[in-house]
Amino acid sequence: MASIHPGYDLGPRDAGSNTGDDPTRRAPLVLGGLGFRDVTDRVSRVAVSWPAIWWWVLFVPAVGLAGLFFGLIGYLVTTGVGVWGNNQPNAWGFPIINFVFWVGIGHAGTLISAILFLFRQNWRTSINRFAEAMTIFAVVCAGIFPAIHVGRPWLAYWLFPYPNQMAMWPQFRSPLLWDVFAVSTYASVSLLFWYTGMVPDIATLRDRTKNRIAKIGYGIASLGWTGSSRHWSRFEKAYLLLAALCTPLVLSVHSVVSFDFAVAQLPGWHTTIFPPYFVAGAIFGGFAMVLTLAIPARYLLGFKDIITERHIDNCAKVMLGTGMIVAFAYTTEFFYAWYSGHHYEKAIFLFRPFGPYAWAFWTMFLCNICAPQLMWVKRFRLNPWIVMISAMGVNIGMWFERFVITITSLSNDFLPSSWALFEATWVDGLMFTASFGLFFTNFLLFLKFLPTVAISEVKTVMPAAHASHH
Repeated sequence: MASIHPGYDLGPRDAGSNTGDDPTRRAPLVLGGLGFRDVTDRVSRVAVSWPAIWWWVLFVPAVGLAGLFFGLIGYLVTTGVGVWGNNQPNAWGFPIINFVFWVGIGHAGTLISAILFLFRQNWRTSINRFAEAMTIFAVVCAGIFPAIHVGRPWLAYWLFPYPNQMAMWPQFRSPLLWDVFAVSTYASVSLLFWYTGMVPDIATLRDRTKNRIAKIGYGIASLGWTGSSRHWSRFEKAYLLLAALCTPLVLSVHSVVSFDFAVAQLPGWHTTIFPPYFVAGAIFGGFAMVLTLAIPARYLLGFKDIITERHIDNCAKVMLGTGMIVAFAYTTEFFYAWYSGHHYEKAIFLFRPFGPYAWAFWTMFLCNICAPQLMWVKRFRLNPWIVMISAMGVNIGMWFERFVITITSLSNDFLPSSWALFEATWVDGLMFTASFGLFFTNFLLFLKFLPTVAISEVKTVMPAAHASHH
């Protein structure tokens, strides 16, 4: 069979696809015979044209949910945290569960962008912009929950070290304070990394749009980019340095989040496995969310030749691999409880699968352990519906994982006299649901007004970019 690009043969078994595993053939990462101009046209057309109907159909409900979210925050602030189901001993409840869930989702974006960039994994180029945007918007959602959980969010600045007349100083030995600095640093660097990578593509939108206001906006955002050799040289150095800076942050942020639990004395929390377990779980959930966003977006935006089956296949494999690490961590926790001989530890690990929260534990188990196993079969990895169902199952399972960790240990600690079950209120449920409105409002605005795919980076992995193929 003739190849689409010289030197990039699809092979006889995968005609029309690029998912072949033949190591002697380099599979193309852009299909459809697209050239440089075609890639630029397809990506920039979304941003410079009037929004499609599907965009309005999704955007209006998302804005409504985001408005509901802020309305509920106003209700919470004016009424008090009693509207939540939090009690003693379940003082953390839904707000901290939601915080860890959103931070975990925000984890994979920088992983895909920074670490895969440093390891020269070319397949990242079509999906890294999605993942980076997902990181920023997920961290925004995550940051809100601890701020409102303090009860009086207008005093949240007390967490920062500053001279004051009350001689109060933050407790730097508390991982809760480490969270403030870890998440804020991660968000700042991720935002800078995302924006820096977009500068050349924003300049492309500036040059293509006919709208005067949009031209001014893109012109300011592109920082005077001209595409000169000096600009490219500085851009590549800055991007590489930011990628190197982001890489340790990927590992540190969720490790610090895990310390919130691991340094406590509560059964089920006090374990050294939490940092790698949380990091693997965050990558696992993050890739699941990338698939949840990328699969419908490639159809709606007409990017099937740019975000190809190979990209989906690779993401599914990473989700499967990290899912196996998470399964190993689950098993290890039960082994630790048995091997330690610690009565309270053994009791909490019997409480989880057989106690009143067994429904949450088994939901977590089915979604996080069983659903990803479908990805062992290549035919399933190439079916977008099956991949989508598996990824959404993981998204659900990862939220329940945080629920199981947080609630079961808090509600069933050392003294039976202090045991109490947690019951979520309608405010808890609506606030978590409405937080998706904030996330998707930001994400849909990104899809419409910014370059959704890294145009300049995708061109570098196309055969035409390599002189040896001419």
